Amino acid sequence: MRLTFTADGFTCPIVPAEGAPRTMAALLAALPMPLQLHTPKIAGSHIYWHAPFVEDVEGGVDVLSARPGAFIYWPVRQFLEITFAPLQAETASVTVLGHIDAPVEGVVALGERLRAEAGRRRLTGTLAASGDAPAAAAPTPAVPTALHVARLALWAECPADVAALTGSRAIMHPVGPVMLAESEARVLHETLWWIRSRLDAGDEAGLRTATAIALDKSAVRLRDFCHMTTTADTLFAAAAALDAPGQQLGPLVDEAILIAGRIAAWLDLLIPWNDINEGFREALSEAPAMGAAS
Repeated sequence: MRLTFTADGFTCPIVPAEGAPRTMAALLAALPMPLQLHTPKIAGSHIYWHAPFVEDVEGGVDVLSARPGAFIYWPVRQFLEITFAPLQAETASVTVLGHIDAPVEGVVALGERLRAEAGRRRLTGTLAASGDAPAAAAPTPAVPTALHVARLALWAECPADVAALTGSRAIMHPVGPVMLAESEARVLHETLWWIRSRLDAGDEAGLRTATAIALDKSAVRLRDFCHMTTTADTLFAAAAALDAPGQQLGPLVDEAILIAGRIAAWLDLLIPWNDINEGFREALSEAPAMGAAS
């Protein structure tokens, strides 16, 4: 069995690795997978897209040691990635799922286009299985049906209130609300992963309270500061589900992770990161050093 990655006119096979059966099963259950590619902001030399599943690391490998061409799952970022050169300035344990069976130069060229065009156009693709790929269905999580349906809709299409953010031309718009919303959703996503890592610690009441506060706080910020009413309602619904009779905390945290991660992903796709970075560098080069005497 092989995987085939296709994006923006580039296609390459991926040879799966052994040692991560749980993550590979979750991946196969999500195939064929539509992809929206994202450009990295810190680690550098990789392309990535968000995984529609939540799994812990298997056979953990330091992300900086992943060789070019590695296909990896990065749990706390919830990314599926293909690396094309040594990464920079990151510390994390990741799951290696395979390696591309093609010259890495094709991924390099795709990564360069992605970095230059992020926020200007959306680079899409697919990940599919070929050969003797076992058929599997993604399990239905033990959460309220309405919340699960809302999560599936969120993954299928960019919410209208997210897409509308770039249309405002009020003072410091659209960059203010877009950047604030993306940061808010990303921090919520990371906070939920931290909560998940403590589910076996025994303080379920405290973790339920922390989950509710994190969801409600982010929902209020997205609703009141960024006018993302529908998206905020999904977060409010996740918080409310904590009080549903018999609702287990673990499945609900996983569902909330998938919701928050997808919100952050849609927002990330709106941002022309390279253009902003180049403009920031230019402004810094033209401005006097902060704190210098006038």
